[in-house]
Amino acid sequence: MRIEDESIDRSQPVSFFDSSLKETRRRIYFQWARTLAILCIFVFGVLSLFWGSQYGTEANYSALKVWVVDFDGQADPYRTTDPIVGPAVTNVAKSLANSDSIHLGYTIKSPADFDFELRAVRQGIYDEHAYAAVIINPNATTLLRDAVSKNNATYDPTGAIQIVIISARDEATYYNYVLPDLSILQGMVLAQFGPQWIKEISSKNLTSAPPQAINPAIGFTTLDLRPFAPAVAAPAVTIGLIYLIIIAFFNFPFLMPIHAQFMKADGHPPLKVSHWLIWRIASSIVAYFFLSFFYSLVSLAFRIPFSNSPADDTVSASNANAYGLGSFVVFWMLNWVGMAALGFPCENMAMILGFPWSSFFLIFWVITNVATAFYAIDLAPGFYKWGYAWPLHRIVEALRTILFGTHSRIGLDFGVLFAWIGLSLVLYPFATYIMRWKMKRGI
Repeated sequence: MRIEDESIDRSQPVSFFDSSLKETRRRIYFQWARTLAILCIFVFGVLSLFWGSQYGTEANYSALKVWVVDFDGQADPYRTTDPIVGPAVTNVAKSLANSDSIHLGYTIKSPADFDFELRAVRQGIYDEHAYAAVIINPNATTLLRDAVSKNNATYDPTGAIQIVIISARDEATYYNYVLPDLSILQGMVLAQFGPQWIKEISSKNLTSAPPQAINPAIGFTTLDLRPFAPAVAAPAVTIGLIYLIIIAFFNFPFLMPIHAQFMKADGHPPLKVSHWLIWRIASSIVAYFFLSFFYSLVSLAFRIPFSNSPADDTVSASNANAYGLGSFVVFWMLNWVGMAALGFPCENMAMILGFPWSSFFLIFWVITNVATAFYAIDLAPGFYKWGYAWPLHRIVEALRTILFGTHSRIGLDFGVLFAWIGLSLVLYPFATYIMRWKMKRGI
C-alpha cells in the first residue's frame, strides 16, 4: 500500500471527491463554515447598529422640541385682555402635546422668557435650543379685528403667525418629521379657529369686510433662517462623506508596499524603526492633505457656494458661508483633519487585523459613523449618545456651519477630530509592532 501511495502523481488534478482530498476537504469544510459563521454574526451585529439608530423613532418624536410663544396682545401698542388668535393656537398645541398620537415636543413658552422680543425667539432656534418655534405675533388679534371693523383690504392673514425653522441644521429631520407635523398643527388651528371667528363676527355688517379677513382670517408664514440649498450640497454633508472614509482607508494598502521598501535590505541597510514610523505618519498626513484637497475640489467644481458673506443669525439667508471668501479653505482644512481622524484608526486596525479582516473594521467604521452623522441622534435610542464623539458627526456639523452658516460649534468639532488623531498616533507604534510581529511569524 505504501508503494502505491508513493507512486501517485500528486501534480495531476483529481475530482472533488477523490480520496486523496479527504483530509483537505474536511479542513476546508471547517474553515469555510467557521468563516461564514463569523461573517453572518458580524453582519447581523454591525447592521443592527445601523437599523437600531432608527428604532423607536416615532416614540422619540417629542425629543424634537417646538416652542409655541404667544405674543398676541402681550406687548404695547397691541396689549389687550381679550386676544383670540394666540389662545386658539396654544390650545391646539396643548391638546396635541397631551394626546396619545405621535407628535413633536410642543412646549408653551412665555414671551417673558424672551424679554418680549420676537428676535430672541429666532435666536433660540438658530442656537438650536429647539427645532422650531410657532410665534403668534403681538398684533395678530388687533389687525384681524381692525380688518373687519375698518374694512382693511390690505389685510394679510399670514401675518398673524410665523413658524421659524432652520432646515440646514438637518434637512432630513425637517422634511420627514418636523414640517409634516407642523402642517397638522396648522390644519387643526384653522379648523378650530374658523367657527370661533365666524361666531364672533356674525352680528357685524360684513358687506365691505375684506373676504380674507373672514376666511381664512389667520394664516401661517414659515421663516427658514438657513434653508438647505442648493441640492448639489447634499453629497458634501451626507452620502459623499462615506467616500471620505473609504479614500482614507485605502491610503494604507496602496502606500504600504512603498513604505516597506525602507525595511528591506535590498542593496541598502534597513531604516531604523523609529524613523520608519515618523516617515509613515508624516507621509500619511501629507497624503491626506492632497487627497482632501481634490475631494474638496469636487464640491467647488459643481458650484457649491463658498464665497457668500455671513448673515445675521435671526434673518433668513441662503448659503450664508460662515467665513466669507475664506470658506473653501476652512472647508478643505476640515476635510483634511477629518480624513486624518477617520484614516488613522483605519491604518491602525489594518496593521492589527491584517487583510481581509481589516475590511470588518471598515464596514463597522462606515456604519457607526453614518448612523450617528446622517440621522438625528435626538430621535435615536439613548444608547447612540456616543455618536456625538464620533468623527463623522463632528465633520457634518462643522460642514453645515461652513456651507450654510448654522450655529457654530466648530471649535469643539475640530477639537474632537484632533483628539481622534492624537489617540490614533499614540496607538500607532503598538499597531506597527503587532504587524511586524505577525509578519515574522507568518501569521
